[in-house]
Amino acid sequence: MASDSQHQQDGRPGRASAPAQELQRAAETIDVEVSDKGLRTGALGMATSLILAVASAAPAYSLTATLAFVVGYVGFQAPAVVVLAFVPILFVSFGYAALNRRDPDCGTIFTWATRALNPSLGFLGGWAIIASFVLVIGSLAQVAGQYVFLLAGAEGIGSAPADWRVLLAGLGWLALMTLVCYRGIEIAAAVQRALLFLEFGMLMVLSVVALVRVYAGTAPAGTRRPSLSWLNPFEGASMSAFVSGLVLMLFIYWGWETALTVNEETTDRHRIPGRAATWSTMLLVALYLVATFAAISFAGIGDTGIGLNNPDNSGDVLYAFGTAVFGAGGFGSVLWHLLILMVLTSAAASTETTVLTLSRTMLSMGDQGALPRALARVHPRYRIPHVGTIAVGVIGAVVYVAMNFLGHGLVIGDAVSACGVLIAFYYGLTGLTSAWVHRTERRAGAADLWMSVVLPAIGGVVLLAAGAWSLVQAWDPANSGTSWSLPFSSGARVGGTFAIGTGTILLGLLALLICRRRYPGFFERRPTAAAHT
Repeated sequence: MASDSQHQQDGRPGRASAPAQELQRAAETIDVEVSDKGLRTGALGMATSLILAVASAAPAYSLTATLAFVVGYVGFQAPAVVVLAFVPILFVSFGYAALNRRDPDCGTIFTWATRALNPSLGFLGGWAIIASFVLVIGSLAQVAGQYVFLLAGAEGIGSAPADWRVLLAGLGWLALMTLVCYRGIEIAAAVQRALLFLEFGMLMVLSVVALVRVYAGTAPAGTRRPSLSWLNPFEGASMSAFVSGLVLMLFIYWGWETALTVNEETTDRHRIPGRAATWSTMLLVALYLVATFAAISFAGIGDTGIGLNNPDNSGDVLYAFGTAVFGAGGFGSVLWHLLILMVLTSAAASTETTVLTLSRTMLSMGDQGALPRALARVHPRYRIPHVGTIAVGVIGAVVYVAMNFLGHGLVIGDAVSACGVLIAFYYGLTGLTSAWVHRTERRAGAADLWMSVVLPAIGGVVLLAAGAWSLVQAWDPANSGTSWSLPFSSGARVGGTFAIGTGTILLGLLALLICRRRYPGFFERRPTAAAHT
């Protein structure tokens, strides 16, 4: 030990220095606080963790549900938004990795903020995770339900997202993915591997074929060859539109932190989950850049035909785009059906990881006494939080059914947009928590300072600011699929995204007040010594 050698050279007894003793005490504190929750330890390796992280982002589903809205805001500068949104995400992933190295807990920001800052902030971080995942389940199930019928050739049903048959199919997929998660982490991971290989491969095939046709001159009229100017953020879009597009792009990247949520079930849980999360963001930005360039180049940004600004395509970009790229006959028909299967499996895979992630967040919150202890129960055979898993499936189904009948199903799209605000909050809180925790610790060099303090803090501030900006912009009903009348006003209306976003935040504050009364022991905690070392 360096400090021992230094003491011996000075002629003093070879015992650890005060800072070293503090670091040792901090490590001991962390080891004590990471309780054995009963999960299956060492079940996942680096490759599987990386697959879970990428699959959780559901690239095909995310592009299907979001790309048209991003193009609507910024037009040809969508690739610039892809890159700029990636930067704070990457910075925050460094913070996730740094926090996980010292305190690997499946509660992630709930646990880290509770121990380093205060229990109320930790609870709100956990609430943001719960609320965002519950809100998105409806969209995932709806897309999966639609694509079941599209795959079967029933386009009339598949193109009607609020149809009762789509609702039943979506509920069926949600039940199936909940069952997969219930049977254990190994089975869930194996399903993810199969689904991701199809998804990743088909997205690359679609993008490459589209670009080849553009350069070969066989694409439809109105296509444009890719241009580096599309990466220029200062060309074409206003600041307001650009920030709105950036927050939407957060949704496309969202999910990579699943690798951290299953950290207690991963080999070398201090290091592998953080590495998998960071590498997954890099894979995602590469995939999204290629797919975005291909879609804009081939389909264009017009408001007719396959144009990305055509309102008829806004909720399902890849369906119209893929049909035009592959064609309807011969081998093209085979590829087109594989594309439909890709989006279906992408939505199903993300539904699975949503149940996986959310059940473990609630497990940690129950284990630490912030939510009912029943959520901390682990199945003795399958080693999964079975009460939380079932609870997520049931709550997700109830929320999906409710949103399906509100605003003819358009509320689901607004709920997805509102997720961006919640994602920005708990990602931003994670970046700032990492900076606070590591601000005074001993470091091996400047790289440690940048990776655990400076860059996570920058990413955190950017994401919190972007989330707040997005919420303000969401007030305008023109920026949402639905609008709602304000109470005690003369006909004034507010956007559905704002209503859902602020409503979720207020509900979280109400849940905080209720839980403070029901679980005072948790909220009376003080930051641990480990958090300040």
